[in-house]
Amino acid sequence: MVTKRVILVLMAASLLLGCQTGSWAARASGKPIVIGAIFSTTGDNAPLGVPERDTVKMLEKEINEDGGIDGRPIKVEFYDDGGKPDQAVQACQELLANKDVVAIIGPTLTGPSLAIAEMCEKAKMPLVSCAASIKIVKPVRRYVFKTAQSDALAVAKLLTYCKRHKIKTVGFINDSNAFGASGREQWLELSKKAGVQTLALESFATNDTDMTSQLTKIRSENPDAVVCWGTNPGPAIVAKAMRRLGMKQPLLMSHGIANKEFIKLAGSASEGVVFPGGKLLVARSLSSGDPQKNKLLRYAADYSRKYNRAPNTFGGHAWDAFMLVTNALKKVGPDRAKIRSEIEGTKGFVGITGVFNMSKTDHNGLDEDAFAMVVIKDGDWTIGR
Repeated sequence: MVTKRVILVLMAASLLLGCQTGSWAARASGKPIVIGAIFSTTGDNAPLGVPERDTVKMLEKEINEDGGIDGRPIKVEFYDDGGKPDQAVQACQELLANKDVVAIIGPTLTGPSLAIAEMCEKAKMPLVSCAASIKIVKPVRRYVFKTAQSDALAVAKLLTYCKRHKIKTVGFINDSNAFGASGREQWLELSKKAGVQTLALESFATNDTDMTSQLTKIRSENPDAVVCWGTNPGPAIVAKAMRRLGMKQPLLMSHGIANKEFIKLAGSASEGVVFPGGKLLVARSLSSGDPQKNKLLRYAADYSRKYNRAPNTFGGHAWDAFMLVTNALKKVGPDRAKIRSEIEGTKGFVGITGVFNMSKTDHNGLDEDAFAMVVIKDGDWTIGR
């Protein structure tokens, strides 16, 4: 009798499990909802784009294993722009031609993002860039958003640091690409208002391998500090050249170096470099009251477990972009216009990059609190003051 009861219980459980499995399959077997993604997964900026792509792949898998959205799985169409605007344009054209695509996330970099922003605006395709320049969202385009902290916020954070440490004069050097040029523009505008004088202004081409000439000119002006604006490998070359030239000034940089590749490239010259970085870099050192801390630690653990390497803040930009789009999809469905409106109405969304509060006049939705001041010490990130 006991055996018969056990068998009946097992049969019932099996039947229930079968129903549940069938139900899940039905929910997740609808027509896929397609999201486009353009990242720089090859070239010099692959250390930024690869974590973005891998983060989105991780999230895509998670959401589909959980049943998708409204019974439909998410399908992400990935493109690599190699960090080049023309390749981003080609990828964007292909995505815009696909009527199933409901939104595009990326590109990784400022130049490619600016190259496709107006294309998406005209096509009424929601674009959530992962790049930094404020020019991506200012002036506001109705369909264009971004998740990375703006260079204007990074400059403001650095100027607060300069004031605290009584830095009154600087030498400024930047990559001549779109990211560096935008940072330079914001620096000149905001530093003047803050009363910090720029004694020397230099730049370098993205592929330059020697900045000795520019730094020698900066050294002759004897500024209180040097500010370098760019993404690897240029900033690492600047750091090493400064030490070789015997320059003792503090070296301040942008959030463009917020991945361990900079420390690897710069070696011992990275010691003491200060920059505004996403809080993911120093998540364990944040106060327990920080609204981002738990989410940052969970993302870091999930990413590390899946890929056997630590995430970086650039992957966080993609996490935020993907979540902004899928959160909107859950509320309004695969309608581009409604997705746009829903993203624009985002309030209090705790992401990896910061706490987002979008509006009709602000399509980035972040403030200075999205940054921590980071100092490189003993080859690692530490919180600075």
